[in-house]
Amino acid sequence: MTVRETFASLGNHFWNRLARERRLVIAAPYLWLGLFSLIPFILVVKISLSQPVLAIPPFHPLFQWSAEQVLQLQLNLATYSALLTEPFYASAFISSLKIAFIATLSCLLIGYPIAYAIVQSSPQWRPILLLLIILPFFTSFLVRVYAWIGLLSTEGVINTFLQWTGIIHEPLPLLYNSFAVTIGIVYCYLPFMILPIYSVLDKIDPAYQEAAYDLGCRPWRTFWRVTVPLSFRAISAGSILVFVPAIGEFVIPELLGAPETLMIGRVLWNEFFHNQNWPLACALALMMLLIFVVPFTIFQRFQLSAKEE
Repeated sequence: MTVRETFASLGNHFWNRLARERRLVIAAPYLWLGLFSLIPFILVVKISLSQPVLAIPPFHPLFQWSAEQVLQLQLNLATYSALLTEPFYASAFISSLKIAFIATLSCLLIGYPIAYAIVQSSPQWRPILLLLIILPFFTSFLVRVYAWIGLLSTEGVINTFLQWTGIIHEPLPLLYNSFAVTIGIVYCYLPFMILPIYSVLDKIDPAYQEAAYDLGCRPWRTFWRVTVPLSFRAISAGSILVFVPAIGEFVIPELLGAPETLMIGRVLWNEFFHNQNWPLACALALMMLLIFVVPFTIFQRFQLSAKEE
């Protein structure tokens, strides 16, 4: 074998080994998604198609052997029929959608000015302001939600202050209703709206605004015609980060909401642990996934494809 052939053989061996290692690196995230996303999803689908029973586990297996040793598949679609026909679950979906939408809109109206103000501040103050936004995450989620009970209760800080100033004479019903749930969601998820918007606003070239000023645009018109359109992707990303988890929120409606404050998270909890109806709870989770999560995923893919074009 000549020297040239030897180097060619070594080169082929090196590139083949590099290709195998590259495939292993690429396969790692797919393996992770398969173990912790795809397999649990398949189990949820399997349980949703089974028959509920009073046993452990509280559902019939899908595959059973008959007396003639024939493998039988027993599918139960009554759970999906109940979700589509009973108005209780439709009310829970509508209530979750309404509260999540109002909370997302409130986070946007509050978070965008805060992010814009941080971007416009001096560089020495930006780390401090961002730290103040992230600081609540260092406190337990339950503690932050419980704090609102002390603020919104009839003898809480807000009612006490309003009565002391003479604005009201009787305590306002601020707690254990949809208003309190919305306030709690806005408070807990507001950083998820501020941070994406800040990261995009910070990267906008000031030359765009200067060009708008040179063409005769006033600051307010420049903001609406230049800054907001350039930050639209951050607005959509922050809205998704707030809206999707807010729909399935359980802790906040359980602590701040009334029994009649229906949300999907509370209904799922009741079906799983109180009614022991795992098939119905799994079917409800799948319906929520199809109605709320899948459209947002399609929307994001559409945005990415439009950006590539």
